[in-house]
Amino acid sequence: MKVVIAMMQHETNTFSLLPTSLDAFSRVVGLQKPPSDKQAIDLYGDADMAFAGLLDIARSYDVEYVVPIAAYSEPSGIVDDDAFNFICKKICNAVKDGCDAVLLDLHGAMVTESYDDGEGELLRRIRKTAPEIPVAVALDFHANVTSTMVENCNVIDGYRTYPHIDMRETGKRAAKSLINCLKQGIETKICWQPLPMMTHMMMQATWHQPMKDIMELAIEGEYNTDILNASVFGGFSYADIPHVSLSVLTVEPVKNHLGKGLVGQICAMAWERRYDFIYTPLPLSESIEKAKKIKSHPVLIVDHGDNTGSGGSADDMSVLDEMLRQGLTGIIVAPVRDPEAVDQLINCGEGNEMTLTIGGKYSVPSINQIGHGLNCKGIVKKVTDGCFTITSPVQTGLKVCLGRTVVFDIGSAIIVISEEGWEPYGPELFIHAGLIPEESQFMLIKSRVHFRAGFESITNKIIMAAGPGVCSSDYSQFNFSQLPKPMFPFDKKMKLEKYNFL
Repeated sequence: MKVVIAMMQHETNTFSLLPTSLDAFSRVVGLQKPPSDKQAIDLYGDADMAFAGLLDIARSYDVEYVVPIAAYSEPSGIVDDDAFNFICKKICNAVKDGCDAVLLDLHGAMVTESYDDGEGELLRRIRKTAPEIPVAVALDFHANVTSTMVENCNVIDGYRTYPHIDMRETGKRAAKSLINCLKQGIETKICWQPLPMMTHMMMQATWHQPMKDIMELAIEGEYNTDILNASVFGGFSYADIPHVSLSVLTVEPVKNHLGKGLVGQICAMAWERRYDFIYTPLPLSESIEKAKKIKSHPVLIVDHGDNTGSGGSADDMSVLDEMLRQGLTGIIVAPVRDPEAVDQLINCGEGNEMTLTIGGKYSVPSINQIGHGLNCKGIVKKVTDGCFTITSPVQTGLKVCLGRTVVFDIGSAIIVISEEGWEPYGPELFIHAGLIPEESQFMLIKSRVHFRAGFESITNKIIMAAGPGVCSSDYSQFNFSQLPKPMFPFDKKMKLEKYNFL
Protein backbone atom coordinates (compact mmCIF):
# COMPACT_ATOMS: atom_id res chain seq x y z
CA MET A 1 0.00 0.00 0.00
CA LYS A 2 1.23 3.48 -0.87
CA VAL A 3 -0.15 6.71 0.62
CA VAL A 4 0.35 10.42 0.06
CA ILE A 5 0.82 12.38 3.30
CA ALA A 6 0.66 16.18 3.17
CA MET A 7 -0.06 19.25 5.26
CA MET A 8 -1.78 22.53 4.33
CA GLN A 9 -2.38 24.54 7.49
CA HIS A 10 -3.74 28.07 7.62
CA GLU A 11 -6.43 29.76 9.70
CA THR A 12 -7.53 32.83 7.75
CA ASN A 13 -8.69 36.00 9.46
CA THR A 14 -10.42 37.77 6.57
CA PHE A 15 -10.26 41.10 8.43
CA SER A 16 -6.48 40.95 8.75
CA LEU A 17 -4.22 42.84 6.33
CA LEU A 18 -1.23 40.59 7.07
CA PRO A 19 -0.28 39.09 3.69
CA THR A 20 -0.20 35.32 3.23
CA SER A 21 2.07 34.46 0.32
CA LEU A 22 3.91 31.20 -0.25
CA ASP A 23 6.82 32.08 2.01
CA ALA A 24 4.39 32.49 4.94
CA PHE A 25 3.98 28.70 4.86
CA SER A 26 7.52 28.09 6.05
CA ARG A 27 8.82 31.24 7.76
CA VAL A 28 8.31 29.99 11.31
CA VAL A 29 10.69 27.12 10.61
CA GLY A 30 13.23 29.37 8.94
CA LEU A 31 12.65 28.44 5.28
CA GLN A 32 11.70 30.36 2.15
CA LYS A 33 9.32 27.75 0.73
CA PRO A 34 7.32 24.89 2.24
CA PRO A 35 9.40 21.72 2.74
CA SER A 36 8.76 18.28 1.28
CA ASP A 37 10.02 14.72 1.66
CA LYS A 38 12.78 14.25 4.26
CA GLN A 39 13.05 17.93 5.09
CA ALA A 40 9.33 18.07 5.93
CA ILE A 41 9.62 14.93 8.04
CA ASP A 42 12.66 16.28 9.89
CA LEU A 43 10.86 19.54 10.70
CA TYR A 44 7.38 18.30 11.59
CA GLY A 45 7.62 14.53 12.00
CA ASP A 46 8.38 14.54 15.73
CA ALA A 47 6.21 17.49 16.77
CA ASP A 48 2.76 17.33 18.34
CA MET A 49 1.02 17.98 15.03
CA ALA A 50 -1.48 15.92 13.06
CA PHE A 51 1.09 15.51 10.28
CA ALA A 52 3.31 13.56 12.69
CA GLY A 53 0.36 11.37 13.71
CA LEU A 54 -0.35 10.53 10.07
CA LEU A 55 3.28 9.49 9.67
CA ASP A 56 3.16 7.44 12.87
CA ILE A 57 0.32 5.28 11.59
CA ALA A 58 1.79 4.88 8.11
CA ARG A 59 5.01 3.64 9.70
CA SER A 60 3.28 1.37 12.18
CA TYR A 61 1.39 -0.35 9.35
CA ASP A 62 4.58 -0.54 7.29
CA VAL A 63 2.93 1.50 4.56
CA GLU A 64 4.96 3.17 1.82
CA TYR A 65 4.46 6.94 1.85
CA VAL A 66 5.47 10.09 0.01
CA VAL A 67 5.35 13.67 1.36
CA PRO A 68 4.96 16.14 -1.51
CA ILE A 69 4.61 19.19 0.78
CA ALA A 70 4.15 20.24 4.39
CA ALA A 71 2.88 23.82 4.32
CA TYR A 72 2.29 25.47 7.71
CA SER A 73 1.61 29.15 8.39
CA GLU A 74 0.59 31.10 11.45
CA PRO A 75 -2.87 32.68 11.05
CA SER A 76 -2.98 35.86 8.99
CA GLY A 77 -4.95 37.45 6.15
CA ILE A 78 -6.40 35.94 2.99
CA VAL A 79 -4.10 33.43 1.24
CA ASP A 80 -2.99 34.54 -2.19
CA ASP A 81 -3.90 32.36 -5.16
CA ASP A 82 -0.32 31.66 -6.18
CA ALA A 83 0.46 30.13 -2.79
CA PHE A 84 -2.74 28.10 -2.71
CA ASN A 85 -2.34 26.79 -6.24
CA PHE A 86 1.30 25.88 -5.62
CA ILE A 87 0.36 23.78 -2.57
CA CYS A 88 -2.60 22.14 -4.29
CA LYS A 89 -0.55 21.28 -7.35
CA LYS A 90 2.13 19.59 -5.26
CA ILE A 91 -0.46 17.40 -3.55
CA CYS A 92 -2.52 16.62 -6.65
CA ASN A 93 0.58 15.74 -8.69
CA ALA A 94 1.63 13.26 -6.02
CA VAL A 95 -1.83 11.70 -6.12
CA LYS A 96 -1.72 11.60 -9.93
CA ASP A 97 1.60 9.72 -9.78
CA GLY A 98 -0.24 6.87 -8.07
CA CYS A 99 -1.28 5.94 -4.54
CA ASP A 100 -3.83 3.88 -2.62
CA ALA A 101 -4.91 6.59 -0.16
CA VAL A 102 -4.37 10.22 0.83
CA LEU A 103 -3.77 11.38 4.42
CA LEU A 104 -4.02 15.13 5.00
CA ASP A 105 -3.31 17.50 7.88
CA LEU A 106 -5.56 20.49 7.13
CA HIS A 107 -6.92 23.33 9.22
CA GLY A 108 -10.44 23.79 7.94
CA ALA A 109 -10.62 27.60 8.04
CA MET A 110 -8.54 28.64 5.02
CA VAL A 111 -9.85 31.44 2.82
CA THR A 112 -8.05 32.34 -0.42
CA GLU A 113 -8.40 35.13 -2.96
CA SER A 114 -10.64 32.94 -5.11
CA TYR A 115 -12.14 30.44 -2.65
CA ASP A 116 -13.85 30.97 0.69
CA ASP A 117 -13.33 27.25 1.39
CA GLY A 118 -9.69 26.50 0.65
CA GLU A 119 -9.71 22.98 2.07
CA GLY A 120 -12.89 22.08 0.21
CA GLU A 121 -11.34 23.24 -3.05
CA LEU A 122 -8.18 21.20 -2.44
CA LEU A 123 -10.26 18.10 -1.73
CA ARG A 124 -12.39 18.73 -4.83
CA ARG A 125 -9.23 18.88 -6.93
CA ILE A 126 -7.92 15.66 -5.41
CA ARG A 127 -11.20 13.91 -6.18
CA LYS A 128 -11.09 15.24 -9.74
CA THR A 129 -7.54 13.92 -10.10
CA ALA A 130 -8.37 10.47 -8.69
CA PRO A 131 -12.13 9.98 -8.12
CA GLU A 132 -11.84 6.61 -6.35
CA ILE A 133 -8.92 7.39 -4.05
CA PRO A 134 -9.94 7.26 -0.33
CA VAL A 135 -9.04 10.38 1.65
CA ALA A 136 -8.65 10.92 5.41
CA VAL A 137 -8.35 14.39 6.88
CA ALA A 138 -7.33 15.62 10.31
CA LEU A 139 -8.90 19.03 11.01
CA ASP A 140 -8.36 21.76 13.58
CA PHE A 141 -11.05 22.18 16.25
CA HIS A 142 -11.66 25.67 14.80
CA ALA A 143 -12.54 24.39 11.34
CA ASN A 144 -15.53 25.92 9.55
CA VAL A 145 -16.53 22.61 8.00
CA THR A 146 -18.36 22.64 4.64
CA SER A 147 -20.39 20.20 2.57
CA THR A 148 -17.60 20.24 -0.04
CA MET A 149 -15.12 18.96 2.55
CA VAL A 150 -17.52 16.26 3.73
CA GLU A 151 -18.51 15.09 0.26
CA ASN A 152 -14.89 14.66 -0.83
CA CYS A 153 -13.58 12.70 2.17
CA ASN A 154 -13.93 9.18 3.52
CA VAL A 155 -12.72 10.00 7.04
CA ILE A 156 -12.62 13.28 8.96
CA ASP A 157 -11.43 13.70 12.53
CA GLY A 158 -10.86 16.87 14.56
CA TYR A 159 -8.84 17.94 17.57
CA ARG A 160 -10.69 17.20 20.79
CA THR A 161 -8.88 19.74 22.92
CA TYR A 162 -8.57 23.51 23.14
CA PRO A 163 -5.78 24.30 23.98
CA HIS A 164 -4.83 21.87 21.21
CA ILE A 165 -2.76 19.24 23.01
CA ASP A 166 -3.94 16.27 20.92
CA MET A 167 -2.93 17.25 17.40
CA ARG A 168 -0.69 14.22 16.90
CA GLU A 169 -3.33 11.90 18.35
CA THR A 170 -5.91 13.33 15.95
CA GLY A 171 -3.68 12.50 13.00
CA LYS A 172 -3.31 8.97 14.34
CA ARG A 173 -7.08 8.54 14.70
CA ALA A 174 -7.79 9.77 11.18
CA ALA A 175 -5.09 7.67 9.53
CA LYS A 176 -5.86 4.54 11.54
CA SER A 177 -9.56 4.70 10.69
CA LEU A 178 -8.90 4.92 6.97
CA ILE A 179 -6.16 2.31 6.77
CA ASN A 180 -8.14 -0.17 8.89
CA CYS A 181 -11.18 0.33 6.68
CA LEU A 182 -9.09 -0.22 3.56
CA LYS A 183 -7.58 -3.42 4.93
CA GLN A 184 -10.99 -4.75 5.98
CA GLY A 185 -12.85 -3.59 2.88
CA ILE A 186 -15.16 -1.31 4.89
CA GLU A 187 -16.86 1.58 3.11
CA THR A 188 -17.56 4.64 5.28
CA LYS A 189 -20.17 7.37 5.38
CA ILE A 190 -20.11 10.74 7.11
CA CYS A 191 -23.00 12.38 8.96
CA TRP A 192 -22.52 16.12 9.44
CA GLN A 193 -24.62 18.94 10.77
CA PRO A 194 -23.65 22.64 11.05
CA LEU A 195 -25.43 24.95 13.48
CA PRO A 196 -25.99 28.69 12.84
CA MET A 197 -23.93 29.60 15.91
CA MET A 198 -20.91 31.85 16.14
CA THR A 199 -19.41 30.60 19.39
CA HIS A 200 -16.90 32.93 21.00
CA MET A 201 -13.39 31.50 20.99
CA MET A 202 -12.84 32.59 24.59
CA MET A 203 -15.68 30.26 25.57
CA GLN A 204 -14.63 27.27 23.46
CA ALA A 205 -12.04 25.75 25.82
CA THR A 206 -12.74 22.04 26.10
CA TRP A 207 -11.56 21.80 29.70
CA HIS A 208 -14.50 23.82 31.03
CA GLN A 209 -18.17 24.40 30.28
CA PRO A 210 -20.03 24.97 28.06
CA MET A 211 -17.85 22.97 25.63
CA LYS A 212 -16.62 20.28 28.03
CA ASP A 213 -19.80 18.17 28.14
CA ILE A 214 -20.42 18.64 24.42
CA MET A 215 -17.01 17.27 23.49
CA GLU A 216 -17.25 14.45 26.04
CA LEU A 217 -20.59 13.38 24.60
CA ALA A 218 -18.96 13.00 21.19
CA ILE A 219 -16.03 11.01 22.59
CA GLU A 220 -18.30 8.72 24.63
CA GLY A 221 -20.53 8.17 21.61
CA GLU A 222 -17.55 6.97 19.60
CA TYR A 223 -16.14 4.76 22.35
CA ASN A 224 -19.46 3.09 23.17
CA THR A 225 -20.68 2.33 19.64
CA ASP A 226 -19.44 1.17 16.24
CA ILE A 227 -18.97 4.80 15.18
CA LEU A 228 -15.40 5.17 13.93
CA ASN A 229 -14.89 8.91 14.49
CA ALA A 230 -16.91 11.64 16.20
CA SER A 231 -15.90 15.28 16.15
CA VAL A 232 -17.15 18.65 17.38
CA PHE A 233 -15.84 21.75 15.61
CA GLY A 234 -16.16 25.04 17.48
CA GLY A 235 -15.62 27.06 14.31
CA PHE A 236 -13.52 30.16 13.59
CA SER A 237 -15.39 33.45 13.82
CA TYR A 238 -12.96 35.97 12.31
CA ALA A 239 -13.99 35.06 8.79
CA ASP A 240 -16.62 36.86 6.74
CA ILE A 241 -17.72 33.82 4.75
CA PRO A 242 -21.01 31.95 4.25
CA HIS A 243 -20.12 28.85 6.30
CA VAL A 244 -19.02 29.95 9.78
CA SER A 245 -20.59 27.53 12.25
CA LEU A 246 -20.29 25.14 15.13
CA SER A 247 -20.66 21.72 13.57
CA VAL A 248 -20.76 18.05 14.55
CA LEU A 249 -19.60 15.11 12.48
CA THR A 250 -19.42 11.32 12.66
CA VAL A 251 -17.82 8.64 10.49
CA GLU A 252 -19.19 5.09 10.45
CA PRO A 253 -19.46 2.03 8.19
CA VAL A 254 -22.17 2.47 5.55
CA LYS A 255 -24.15 -0.45 7.03
CA ASN A 256 -24.50 1.37 10.38
CA HIS A 257 -27.11 3.98 11.24
CA LEU A 258 -25.87 5.41 14.54
CA GLY A 259 -24.22 8.66 13.46
CA LYS A 260 -27.36 10.66 12.82
CA GLY A 261 -28.64 10.05 16.35
CA LEU A 262 -25.37 11.03 18.01
CA VAL A 263 -24.95 14.12 15.84
CA GLY A 264 -28.49 15.23 16.68
CA GLN A 265 -27.96 14.66 20.40
CA ILE A 266 -24.75 16.71 20.43
CA CYS A 267 -26.29 19.50 18.34
CA ALA A 268 -29.24 19.71 20.72
CA MET A 269 -26.91 20.14 23.69
CA ALA A 270 -24.84 22.81 21.91
CA TRP A 271 -27.90 24.78 20.85
CA GLU A 272 -29.39 24.59 24.34
CA ARG A 273 -26.17 26.14 25.67
CA ARG A 274 -25.84 28.79 22.97
CA TYR A 275 -26.08 31.73 25.41
CA ASP A 276 -23.20 30.25 27.42
CA PHE A 277 -20.91 30.79 24.42
CA ILE A 278 -21.28 34.58 24.58
CA TYR A 279 -18.25 36.42 26.02
CA THR A 280 -18.30 39.96 27.37
CA PRO A 281 -14.82 41.41 27.99
CA LEU A 282 -13.92 43.91 30.70
CA PRO A 283 -12.73 47.35 29.60
CA LEU A 284 -8.93 47.36 29.32
CA SER A 285 -8.35 49.87 32.12
CA GLU A 286 -10.42 47.80 34.55
CA SER A 287 -8.47 44.64 33.75
CA ILE A 288 -5.17 46.36 34.49
CA GLU A 289 -6.59 47.83 37.71
CA LYS A 290 -7.44 44.28 38.81
CA ALA A 291 -3.92 43.12 37.99
CA LYS A 292 -2.38 46.00 39.93
CA LYS A 293 -4.20 44.95 43.14
CA ILE A 294 -2.82 41.41 43.08
CA LYS A 295 0.04 40.99 45.54
CA SER A 296 1.09 37.44 44.66
CA HIS A 297 3.36 37.34 41.62
CA PRO A 298 3.92 36.61 38.83
CA VAL A 299 0.65 37.76 37.29
CA LEU A 300 0.01 36.79 33.68
CA ILE A 301 -1.77 39.44 31.61
CA VAL A 302 -3.14 38.14 28.31
CA ASP A 303 -3.90 40.55 25.46
CA HIS A 304 -6.56 38.67 23.49
CA GLY A 305 -7.28 41.36 20.90
CA ASP A 306 -3.99 41.19 19.00
CA ASN A 307 -3.12 37.50 19.03
CA THR A 308 -1.11 36.07 16.13
CA GLY A 309 -2.87 32.74 16.76
CA SER A 310 -6.06 34.32 15.38
CA GLY A 311 -4.48 36.54 12.73
CA GLY A 312 -3.34 39.51 14.81
CA SER A 313 -0.27 41.59 14.02
CA ALA A 314 1.21 41.23 17.54
CA ASP A 315 2.43 44.82 17.41
CA ASP A 316 -0.30 46.83 19.13
CA MET A 317 1.15 48.29 22.34
CA SER A 318 -2.08 49.50 23.97
CA VAL A 319 -2.04 46.98 26.82
CA LEU A 320 1.58 47.63 27.78
CA ASP A 321 0.96 51.37 27.51
CA GLU A 322 -1.96 51.06 29.96
CA MET A 323 0.13 48.94 32.35
CA LEU A 324 2.86 51.59 32.37
CA ARG A 325 0.29 54.38 32.77
CA GLN A 326 -1.04 52.68 35.89
CA GLY A 327 2.44 52.30 37.33
CA LEU A 328 3.05 48.59 36.97
CA THR A 329 6.71 47.52 37.03
CA GLY A 330 8.68 44.29 36.80
CA ILE A 331 7.03 43.52 33.45
CA ILE A 332 8.31 41.11 30.81
CA VAL A 333 6.67 41.10 27.35
CA ALA A 334 6.97 38.58 24.50
CA PRO A 335 6.81 38.66 21.61
CA VAL A 336 6.17 41.97 19.85
CA ARG A 337 6.52 41.70 16.07
CA ASP A 338 8.37 44.70 14.65
CA PRO A 339 11.09 43.97 12.05
CA GLU A 340 11.83 47.69 11.66
CA ALA A 341 12.51 48.14 15.39
CA VAL A 342 14.60 44.96 15.44
CA ASP A 343 16.80 46.33 12.67
CA GLN A 344 17.24 49.67 14.42
CA LEU A 345 18.09 48.07 17.75
CA ILE A 346 20.59 45.63 16.27
CA ASN A 347 22.32 48.52 14.52
CA CYS A 348 22.38 50.32 17.87
CA GLY A 349 24.22 47.36 19.41
CA GLU A 350 24.07 45.39 22.63
CA GLY A 351 24.62 47.47 25.75
CA ASN A 352 23.71 50.73 24.05
CA GLU A 353 20.76 53.04 24.71
CA MET A 354 18.19 54.09 22.14
CA THR A 355 14.88 55.93 21.89
CA LEU A 356 12.38 54.66 19.33
CA THR A 357 8.77 53.73 18.72
CA ILE A 358 7.98 50.05 19.08
CA GLY A 359 4.97 48.51 17.36
CA GLY A 360 1.94 50.25 15.96
CA LYS A 361 2.98 49.55 12.37
CA TYR A 362 -0.29 47.80 11.46
CA SER A 363 -3.70 49.43 11.42
CA VAL A 364 -7.00 47.62 10.93
CA PRO A 365 -9.24 49.73 8.68
CA SER A 366 -11.95 47.06 8.76
CA ILE A 367 -12.63 47.90 12.42
CA ASN A 368 -11.43 51.53 12.28
CA GLN A 369 -8.38 50.78 14.44
CA ILE A 370 -5.22 52.83 14.10
CA GLY A 371 -1.99 51.08 15.08
CA HIS A 372 -0.83 52.03 18.58
CA GLY A 373 2.93 52.13 19.10
CA LEU A 374 4.96 52.87 22.23
CA ASN A 375 7.65 55.56 22.19
CA CYS A 376 10.29 54.61 24.74
CA LYS A 377 13.94 54.78 25.74
CA GLY A 378 15.85 51.68 26.73
CA ILE A 379 18.97 49.54 26.54
CA VAL A 380 19.59 46.72 24.09
CA LYS A 381 20.25 43.83 26.46
CA LYS A 382 20.57 40.92 24.06
CA VAL A 383 20.23 39.86 20.41
CA THR A 384 19.21 36.28 19.53
CA ASP A 385 18.36 34.28 16.42
CA GLY A 386 14.79 33.85 17.67
CA CYS A 387 14.97 30.06 17.47
CA PHE A 388 13.70 27.74 20.19
CA THR A 389 12.02 24.36 20.54
CA ILE A 390 8.56 24.18 22.05
CA THR A 391 8.50 22.13 25.25
CA SER A 392 5.00 23.19 26.34
CA PRO A 393 2.01 20.89 25.64
CA VAL A 394 0.85 22.65 22.43
CA GLN A 395 2.95 21.67 19.37
CA THR A 396 5.56 20.06 21.61
CA GLY A 397 8.82 19.40 19.79
CA LEU A 398 8.36 21.96 17.02
CA LYS A 399 11.38 24.17 16.40
CA VAL A 400 10.28 27.78 15.86
CA CYS A 401 12.43 30.48 14.25
CA LEU A 402 11.13 34.03 14.64
CA GLY A 403 14.03 35.71 12.90
CA ARG A 404 16.33 38.17 14.59
CA THR A 405 15.08 38.95 18.07
CA VAL A 406 16.03 41.72 20.49
CA VAL A 407 15.65 41.98 24.27
CA PHE A 408 15.01 45.66 25.04
CA ASP A 409 14.98 46.95 28.63
CA ILE A 410 12.95 50.15 29.13
CA GLY A 411 13.11 50.09 32.93
CA SER A 412 9.62 49.15 34.03
CA ALA A 413 9.42 46.50 31.32
CA ILE A 414 11.69 44.22 29.31
CA ILE A 415 10.32 43.67 25.80
CA VAL A 416 11.20 40.78 23.48
CA ILE A 417 10.88 42.09 19.90
CA SER A 418 11.04 39.74 16.92
CA GLU A 419 10.89 39.85 13.14
CA GLU A 420 8.10 37.25 13.00
CA GLY A 421 4.99 36.80 15.12
CA TRP A 422 4.08 33.80 17.24
CA GLU A 423 1.46 32.92 19.81
CA PRO A 424 3.37 32.03 23.01
CA TYR A 425 2.07 28.61 24.00
CA GLY A 426 4.48 28.52 26.93
CA PRO A 427 7.43 30.36 28.49
CA GLU A 428 10.01 29.17 25.93
CA LEU A 429 10.26 32.53 24.17
CA PHE A 430 11.02 34.30 27.46
CA ILE A 431 13.53 31.64 28.49
CA HIS A 432 15.35 31.62 25.13
CA ALA A 433 15.83 35.39 25.61
CA GLY A 434 17.41 34.89 29.04
CA LEU A 435 14.33 35.95 31.02
CA ILE A 436 12.99 33.96 33.98
CA PRO A 437 9.18 34.22 34.07
CA GLU A 438 8.87 33.16 37.70
CA GLU A 439 11.04 36.10 38.79
CA SER A 440 8.88 38.73 37.09
CA GLN A 441 5.98 40.60 38.66
CA PHE A 442 3.94 40.69 35.46
CA MET A 443 4.14 38.73 32.23
CA LEU A 444 2.38 40.17 29.18
CA ILE A 445 1.61 37.92 26.22
CA LYS A 446 -0.81 37.97 23.28
CA SER A 447 -3.01 34.87 23.25
CA ARG A 448 -6.56 33.64 23.84
CA VAL A 449 -6.72 30.09 25.22
CA HIS A 450 -3.65 28.15 24.05
CA PHE A 451 -1.41 29.82 26.63
CA ARG A 452 -3.15 27.99 29.47
CA ALA A 453 -1.48 24.68 28.66
CA GLY A 454 2.00 26.12 29.20
CA PHE A 455 1.59 29.09 31.56
CA GLU A 456 -0.97 28.14 34.20
CA SER A 457 1.58 26.18 36.23
CA ILE A 458 4.02 29.13 36.49
CA THR A 459 1.66 32.00 37.28
CA ASN A 460 -0.35 32.93 40.37
CA LYS A 461 -3.13 34.80 38.58
CA ILE A 462 -4.34 35.27 35.01
CA ILE A 463 -5.92 38.52 33.85
CA MET A 464 -7.53 38.70 30.42
CA ALA A 465 -6.99 42.10 28.79
CA ALA A 466 -9.17 43.28 25.90
CA GLY A 467 -6.60 45.14 23.85
CA PRO A 468 -7.61 46.43 20.41
CA GLY A 469 -6.88 44.44 17.29
CA VAL A 470 -8.17 42.27 14.50
CA CYS A 471 -8.98 39.56 17.07
CA SER A 472 -11.11 41.85 19.21
CA SER A 473 -13.63 40.02 21.37
CA ASP A 474 -16.26 42.61 20.49
CA TYR A 475 -17.83 41.08 17.37
CA SER A 476 -19.97 44.19 16.87
CA GLN A 477 -16.84 45.97 15.56
CA PHE A 478 -16.70 43.70 12.52
CA ASN A 479 -18.71 44.18 9.36
CA PHE A 480 -19.90 40.66 8.59
CA SER A 481 -21.61 40.82 5.21
CA GLN A 482 -21.35 37.20 4.05
CA LEU A 483 -22.64 35.34 7.10
CA PRO A 484 -25.86 33.39 6.59
CA LYS A 485 -28.88 34.83 8.34
CA PRO A 486 -30.14 34.33 10.94
CA MET A 487 -26.96 33.69 12.94
CA PHE A 488 -26.66 33.46 16.71
CA PRO A 489 -25.73 35.57 18.69
CA PHE A 490 -26.45 38.40 16.23
CA ASP A 491 -30.05 37.17 16.03
CA LYS A 492 -30.81 36.14 19.58
CA LYS A 493 -34.53 35.53 18.96
CA MET A 494 -33.92 33.12 16.12
CA LYS A 495 -35.33 29.60 16.24
CA LEU A 496 -33.42 26.57 15.06
CA GLU A 497 -34.88 25.08 11.92
CA LYS A 498 -35.15 21.32 11.47
CA TYR A 499 -31.79 19.61 11.17
CA ASN A 500 -30.62 19.03 7.61
CA PHE A 501 -28.08 16.22 8.01
CA LEU A 502 -25.57 15.51 5.29
